[in-house]
Amino acid sequence: MKNLLSRFAAPITVFLCCLVGVYLVIFQPGYLTNAKFLGMLIALQVVIAAVWDYRQRFFPFLILVFVFAGTAIPLSEFCRSGRWFVLGLGAFAGSIASLTKSYQLHFRSFHLVAFSCVLAAATSSLASSSRDESLLKALGLLLLFVYGAYGARLSVLGREAKFFCGLLVACELLTYVTAISYFGLHDDLFGPNSLGAIMGVVVAPMMLWGVLVSERTAIQHRRIFAFFVSLLLLLSSYARAGILAAVVSCILLCFALRRYRLLFKFIGASLLAAAAVTIITPLQSDTPTSNSITSAFIYKGRPEAGVLSSRASVWDRTLSSVQVHPWFGTGFGTSATGVDATIPSSRFASSRQGMQEHGSSYLAMVEWVGLVGFVPFLALLFMVGANVWRSLTWMRRSGNPFHPLVPIAAVMAAGLVHAAFEDWLFATGYYLCVFFWALAFVLVDVLPVAAPALGQLGQNSLPVSRFRGFTVLPQRTVSNVT
Repeated sequence: MKNLLSRFAAPITVFLCCLVGVYLVIFQPGYLTNAKFLGMLIALQVVIAAVWDYRQRFFPFLILVFVFAGTAIPLSEFCRSGRWFVLGLGAFAGSIASLTKSYQLHFRSFHLVAFSCVLAAATSSLASSSRDESLLKALGLLLLFVYGAYGARLSVLGREAKFFCGLLVACELLTYVTAISYFGLHDDLFGPNSLGAIMGVVVAPMMLWGVLVSERTAIQHRRIFAFFVSLLLLLSSYARAGILAAVVSCILLCFALRRYRLLFKFIGASLLAAAAVTIITPLQSDTPTSNSITSAFIYKGRPEAGVLSSRASVWDRTLSSVQVHPWFGTGFGTSATGVDATIPSSRFASSRQGMQEHGSSYLAMVEWVGLVGFVPFLALLFMVGANVWRSLTWMRRSGNPFHPLVPIAAVMAAGLVHAAFEDWLFATGYYLCVFFWALAFVLVDVLPVAAPALGQLGQNSLPVSRFRGFTVLPQRTVSNVT
C-alpha cells in the first residue's frame, strides 16, 4: 500500500495543481495578474519542493531563508516574515517523519535539558513587561529545538558525507559572493558584526577543515584560496569577537589533529591577510596609530581606552538589570528598558522598545530568565562544551580529520567563544543561532560513533570508506541511532 501511494503521489499532485490552475483561469483571473499572489504561489511551490525531499533539501532551504532575512537583498522582507512559517513547518514535518519506522530517533539527556530550557523561557515570560512578545520568542525557541531534535538530525544522520560536502561548497560560494559584494561592488551584504560572525564562526573553520580533507591537489588549492579570502573578509569587518572565534577554533582544530605545520601556516596567512586589510580597507579612526595591526584589530584604533572598552558599559548595564530582576529575569528575549510595552511592534520581528545590547549571549540569558531560569541553559551549554571537548579528545588520539564530528566541533568551539561577546546564541530569528543549534543536536548523535574507536585505531579500528573526496567512518542508518 505504501509503495502504491508513493508511486501515484506525484501524478495526483500534478493533476490537482492543474485543476487549481484551470479554476483560477476561468473563475478568478484577477489573481493571475496580482504580483503578491504570484509571489506567494511561487514561494509555496518552493516550500513544497523542499518538504518533498525533506532530508536533502529542507535544511539548506531553511538556512537560506534565514540568511536572506538577515541581509539587505530585495527578498529580505519576504523572508523575514516567512522564516517562522518555514521553521515551524520544518519542525512539524521532521517530527512526523521521525515517527516512521525508517527514521526512528531516540532521545537522551541533552534533549531533555534542551526542552527544559524552553519551559524556563516560557516561565520567565510571565514576569516580562512585554509578555506577548516574550512568549512568542519562547515559542520560537521551542520550534528551533524541535527542528534540531528531529529535522536537523534527519537531514544529517546517515548521509554525513553528502551533507558536509554540500556545506563546504556552500561556504565556498558564500565566500566568493560576499567578496564580490564587499570588495568589488562596495556593498555590505552583511553588517560588520554579522560579517565577522558568519566568517569567524562558520566559514573560516569550515574552509580550514576543507583544506585538511582535500585529496586532490586542485581542490586543495581552490579551498586554500577560499580560506584566505574568508580571512580577508573576516579581518575587513574588524569584528574582534569573530576574529577571536576563528583563531581559537582553527588553533584547536590544528592542535587536536596534530597538524602543527598547518598551524604555523595559518598564523602566517592570518598576519599576511591582516597586513593587506590595513592597507586595502583601513579602519576609519582619528587616531594616527589605528593603521597598525595591533591598534586596528585589538584596540579598534583606541589603545588608550583598553581592549574591552566597547563592552564594559553594556556589561555593567546588564549586570545592573540582573540586580533588579535577579530570580526570574525580565522575560525571555526582552529587557526592562523603561519604554511603554503597549507600543505595537512588527508581527515578524523583535520590538526595539523591549531590547537592548548585552555584549554577551550568556549575560543576556541571565538577564532574560534570571538566576533560577538560567540553570537549565547553563546545563545545556555545559553539555555542548563537554561534547566539543570529547570531540577534540577523540581527534587528538585518532588524528582522523575525516570524521563528521570534526567540522561540527570546530563550529561549536567558535560559536561558544563568539557568543561570549555577541547576543545571538538564543536569538532564534538569527541564522547563526539556527545553524549552531542544528549542529549541536547532530553532534550528540555523531559523537558516540567516534567514542568506541578511542585507543583502538590499530588493526581493529573502524574501517573507512570514500565518497566524493571524503574519507569517513562507516555511516549508520537513522533507525540505528541510540
